[in-house]
Amino acid sequence: MLEPTYQADVVVVGAGVAGLAAAHRLTGAGVPTVVLEAAHGVGGRMATEKVDGFRLDRIGHLLSTAYPELRLAPGLDGLVLRPFAPGVLLHSDGRRHRAGAVAGAGGPRGALHVVRALASAPRSAPASRRLAPVPRPPGGTAPVPRSRAGAPLGSAVDQARLGAALTRLAGTPVDRLLARPELPAAQALAARGLPARTIDGFLRPLLAALLCDPELTTSSRCADLALRAFAGGRLCLPEGGAEALPELLARTLPPGTVHTGVRVTSVATNAVTTAEHGEIRCRAVLLATDARAAAELLPGLRVPDFHPVTVVHHTMDEPPETGAALLLDADRGGPVAHTAVVSHVDPVRAPAGRVLVSSTVLGPPPPGVDTAVRMHLSRLYGTSTARWETLAVHHTAEAVPAMRPPHDPRRPVRLLAGLYVCGDHRDTGTVQGALHSGRRAAAAVLADLGAGGSMHTADPLPTARAA
Repeated sequence: MLEPTYQADVVVVGAGVAGLAAAHRLTGAGVPTVVLEAAHGVGGRMATEKVDGFRLDRIGHLLSTAYPELRLAPGLDGLVLRPFAPGVLLHSDGRRHRAGAVAGAGGPRGALHVVRALASAPRSAPASRRLAPVPRPPGGTAPVPRSRAGAPLGSAVDQARLGAALTRLAGTPVDRLLARPELPAAQALAARGLPARTIDGFLRPLLAALLCDPELTTSSRCADLALRAFAGGRLCLPEGGAEALPELLARTLPPGTVHTGVRVTSVATNAVTTAEHGEIRCRAVLLATDARAAAELLPGLRVPDFHPVTVVHHTMDEPPETGAALLLDADRGGPVAHTAVVSHVDPVRAPAGRVLVSSTVLGPPPPGVDTAVRMHLSRLYGTSTARWETLAVHHTAEAVPAMRPPHDPRRPVRLLAGLYVCGDHRDTGTVQGALHSGRRAAAAVLADLGAGGSMHTADPLPTARAA
């Protein structure tokens, strides 16, 4: 039997964070919208695996409280962010060192005093990005890392210059950053007159973690945006795992909006064809898949290169003495770019009384990745890892779109009237970029539809697979 034809004003293809954010703005404007997702769950690369009570992210997404879209995106009022300890820990020359920056430090003199650690008192935040206090591990006070403050940053004068630069960056409007001359990030850092010790000991490992780009080939404009977010906010994780963000977006859409297990095989300006339900007629189609899937549906769309990411999850009896800090390897002495005792940041991610350490490898993983990671973690944490249990090794070959110069962080989302595309590959390769891209695409759709008015009432889609 032929499947019936279903109708909606806008069909969004893909239930990642970009598509879900766009759907929120469209439905909020009164436009009947359906979201079709081929997988049996939402979120795309923001996935979390459950193993024996642990919540293990497939990609170690680092968020910042300074991401504007976490505050602006409809549907994220209930998102709870778990902050890392202020600043970061840097492993250099066999020791761990605290480093960080504060927005509004008041120039070089203030920066000299605060560049070593971010302010410990959490700033007030609206409900849309509630910042939960850093949890203390069982047994009392949080462990204090054995560390020296500021050593990888060079002299006191170097620290003051870096602190002042980050403070100015935190207050620089985004448009001004995007208007700066563009170079690969590594070249731009060298050209700005900062000492090599400061670049290699702090900025390079920090940017590698924020951009998932160990060689810093990313556009300097995107690197500046990442440093701006670091200097102006707190690094954090969504409570309960990366999937919490897209699941919250999906759950707060009107009932029946999201349909999982529906594979789109072709698109046009006024219809999509699905393997399960035949043709669905509509007034506009928004492609919100990853870049490769979008190009398969629309040949001719550019597919960027990608940065591969491998995340290795371990559990053990005694937690390393780093508290809730994000630990970076400034020496690049092994495969691990950054690691953290994630259960100290977000206790929900591990069963009561258990410890979860998550470590990120950037670039192609080495042979015997778990053994190589264990050896590296033993040096980073200063403890034996022989008895650590490996919970999972997640490798994602196309984890983050590369943003090499020339890179347009505001790539067009309107291909032609009735056909649109969004995702982190149209903006910046971050959660902020994906959310912002969805907002831009929804605005373009609404402008073309004319003030968001609907010309017809949408017929219901089958509800058996509705999310």
